[in-house]
Amino acid sequence: MIKLGVNIDHIATIRNARGENHPNIIDAAKYVKKCGADSVTIHLREDRRHIKDTDLINILKLKNTPINLEISTNKKMVNIALKKKPNYVCLVPENRKEITTEGGLNLIKNYKKIFQIIKKLNKKKIRTSLFINPNIKSVKLSKKLGTKCIELHTGKLSKLIRNNQNYHIQLNVFKKCVELANSLNLKVHAGHGMDYKTTNILSKLKKIDEFNIGHFIIGEAVFYGLNKVIKRIKKLSK
Repeated sequence: MIKLGVNIDHIATIRNARGENHPNIIDAAKYVKKCGADSVTIHLREDRRHIKDTDLINILKLKNTPINLEISTNKKMVNIALKKKPNYVCLVPENRKEITTEGGLNLIKNYKKIFQIIKKLNKKKIRTSLFINPNIKSVKLSKKLGTKCIELHTGKLSKLIRNNQNYHIQLNVFKKCVELANSLNLKVHAGHGMDYKTTNILSKLKKIDEFNIGHFIIGEAVFYGLNKVIKRIKKLSK
């Protein structure tokens, strides 16, 4: 079965709307794990729009709950990761004005910087993944950079599937990236914009290690509850 990482950022967004402590983010992390999540993902953004520093500190205290921390390549953010030592770190591009992550890392432009970050994180024994666009060049560069894992951006594919458009060309590109990554001994994660349909389609590729899903799960849970939504995603991931 493909593992499932549940991103709880938007539970923090709901909490922050009132400036209080409900829904409680620690309870959320515990609950999604209880519902079947294999790990919990949080994105500590530079502007702290949802997850706060205290959230990270408290979530990392949870036992038997692997934490995947998404951060930008900003020096301050990297230093936080090095100091707090989450189980996993996923490096993502970050634009202050974006509503959500718009694409994968530019590995060519930021090669030296990312290389040094991965080196530091590897030294601390923090498994690092790179959030990249699904293309052959990015997969090859990821291996060269020394990462042990990649997360392929599913935004374009998910949108095509969601809009009932022809997604087969994009799926074929995605498949080739997954196969290449496997041949290079890179773990493959997939995430961004995924829903039930995308999960069902990508689960047939077999060689993906983990899906990371947040917005859809939290949004769907408004109607059906976290437990039912997570269990359905897990069932589709078999």
